Amino acid sequence: MKKTKPKPKIKELVHLTADPRGVLTGVHFMNGDQAACEGALAAGCRFVAGYPITPSTEIVERFASRIPTVGGIFIQMEDEIASSIAIQGAAWAGLKSMTVSSGPGFSLMMEHVGLAAMLETPCVFIDVQRAGPSTGLPTLPGQADMMQVRWGAHGDYEIIALVPNSPQECFDLTIQAFNLSEEFRVPTFVMMDECVGHMAERVVIPPADKIKIFNRRYTTLPPEEYLPYRTGKDLVPWFVKAGTGRRFHITGLTHDERGYPMMNAETQGKLVRRLVDKIRANAEQIVRYEEEDCEGAEVVVISYGITSRVASRAVEMARKQGIKVGRFRPVVVWPFPEKRIRQLAGMVGGFVVAELNYGQISLEVERLVAGKVPEKAIEKRRVNQPGAATAKSD
Repeated sequence: MKKTKPKPKIKELVHLTADPRGVLTGVHFMNGDQAACEGALAAGCRFVAGYPITPSTEIVERFASRIPTVGGIFIQMEDEIASSIAIQGAAWAGLKSMTVSSGPGFSLMMEHVGLAAMLETPCVFIDVQRAGPSTGLPTLPGQADMMQVRWGAHGDYEIIALVPNSPQECFDLTIQAFNLSEEFRVPTFVMMDECVGHMAERVVIPPADKIKIFNRRYTTLPPEEYLPYRTGKDLVPWFVKAGTGRRFHITGLTHDERGYPMMNAETQGKLVRRLVDKIRANAEQIVRYEEEDCEGAEVVVISYGITSRVASRAVEMARKQGIKVGRFRPVVVWPFPEKRIRQLAGMVGGFVVAELNYGQISLEVERLVAGKVPEKAIEKRRVNQPGAATAKSD
């Protein structure tokens, strides 16, 4: 039986429905890039900065043509570095913002990913993954940015990353990415791949009043009581609107609750601990996955993105041969569904991890399985060669 981890809960305090101007309600035939654009518009994104790069360009092309109809701004920047900082300025000016890229451009954005984590800037990055390293082969699909998105900037921090496997999910999960970014004040990522970005399928866009939107929480404290980085139990500070008489200061340096630089190890430890814990402590609320017939399976196939759709056929073939096979698909990859993988490690005969790289998420699974059962990776380099499964443990 197929099980789906519930979607993250959204606080009712700022639980709204979408602006009808940005919702193209109806049944459409579009590719994943176009669907992601429509998801961003439905989520309330009104500022996008980007630079053309295959295979993500169709997202901003569509946004550039659609944005005049809903009221917003698209800017083609001089490069990806400028794009990834422009969206942060827009976010602090009060807009929901996004940038898109692939491969080489995504690498250029990493410094500003760290800045967004430190400033707690809500913004969304879409990476339509392609082959690399360097400029690689722009039209060849890949899933080799999965560890980069988690660890690409220096220092300790946490992010949220979602992985769609269809144009419909490109729409749905882009909305969810904006909701999570706003709720936890964290840079959030939609990790597509070239196949999902360019495949065209049926996409159903519901009426605006059926789309739940999370808008950022603005402080109601009087100016004399407000501190920009003071938090409550959820460890997420409330925002402030410029021009309301409340002072705020933002910096990439270690800072105190006022936002002012504070150069000591105690402040550094306290601040970074909170940046990490606000995601880790809420991981069960954020994590989302799909599983089918996993408990008691002889083997569980773990896959995501386009690979999950290919793997489903392999699972069907194995079942016809009498093998008891389960399927597990992380929908939110970061934070990783650690608790569930550890549980399954005590219930199944082993794991096979299929992905379009030389082994990235497979290493995360190997860490969690901790030798309890065998774990094998189906690596990209072996796809067209005999002996595709490369053992990761005895």
